[in-house]
Amino acid sequence: MGQIEWAMWANEQALASGLILITGGIVATAGQFTQWYFGAYSILSVAGVFICLLEYPRGKRRKGSTMERCGQKYMTKVVKLFGPLSRNYYFRAFLHLGLSVPAGFLLATILGTACLAIASVIYLLAATRGEQWTPIEPKPKERPQVGNTIKQPPSNPPPRPPAEARKKPSEGGEEVVAEAPSGPQENPIPVTDEVV
Repeated sequence: MGQIEWAMWANEQALASGLILITGGIVATAGQFTQWYFGAYSILSVAGVFICLLEYPRGKRRKGSTMERCGQKYMTKVVKLFGPLSRNYYFRAFLHLGLSVPAGFLLATILGTACLAIASVIYLLAATRGEQWTPIEPKPKERPQVGNTIKQPPSNPPPRPPAEARKKPSEGGEEVVAEAPSGPQENPIPVTDEVV
């Protein structure tokens, strides 16, 4: 069995927790909870939106193929600008843990806080296993060269007769031509022209 790549799990968990934090922040701010400013923190300032932007691009797997998210190539360029900070999973683990603390003081955002703390633990596990974020680079498409793909061009122009009607070489070196039915064929079912 292959080894589990923990960073993939942490990425999905962190992205979901960012969306949960945004939702809880909207509920807390719109409902004017007593500490609604923690809800605003969860939406706008750093937590929800920043986490979603950081976690949207998936990292490349070590083995096998990785399916990109829709529009990921644009966000990958932004995340690559952060350099080693975005690639290092130790940094992501402590960043997510630190961002989850202020949102934990409000009931509407505590679920997002718990999910983000779990993602932080999974990122820490991935970092201790030696994993790091690498972007999914598009593979250059190789165009097949026409001269190499066609081994022997057809000698007979289309439309070609069926395979049994083509020329077949015999053992004696003489060519035998299979006879194709010529002329009209007889219909075994009688056809009558009756109109009712």
